Amino acid sequence: MAEEQETVTQEALEDLKSQLEQARAEAERYLNNWRRAEADFANYKKRVEQEREEVRRFANASLIINILPVLDDLERALSSLDARLAGLTWFDGIRLIHRKLQKVLEHAGVQEIPAEGYPFDPRVHEAIHYAEGEDGKVLAVVQKGYKLHDRVLRPALVIVGKATAKPQGPEEGEGQGQA
Repeated sequence: MAEEQETVTQEALEDLKSQLEQARAEAERYLNNWRRAEADFANYKKRVEQEREEVRRFANASLIINILPVLDDLERALSSLDARLAGLTWFDGIRLIHRKLQKVLEHAGVQEIPAEGYPFDPRVHEAIHYAEGEDGKVLAVVQKGYKLHDRVLRPALVIVGKATAKPQGPEEGEGQGQA
């Protein structure tokens, strides 16, 4: 009888050990799942915060894109006026409005894309014509381009230099049309 009790307690002990091991494995699995969920949530919070910051930085992009043609028109108007009008108050007023508009855009993070004299960069320049000049350099700006922080709002429309072909010498061209 004592032997039976010892066998039963031994079996019960083995059964309890097995249950304990299963409970530990399950607890470990739950802990690992919790850690993963916690890391996923932290990553989610960072991503949402980055997206919120991105939206904040570029929220005015649509409005700014619509204002740029007004800035272009003001610049064209100022450049087309005769220099003799410079002393008139209405002329100076238009120039002040132009400067204020530029300052407001600068304060919002808008920057003009440098173009004339710089190497052509297809990420910020759009070539609308090629002309004789230094190969790959921007020769003239047809329409200014602008960036908002680090994003291009409108590429600069430019004329790009293209190296001219060397004219043929007299030796190269002779004898071709003779029979």
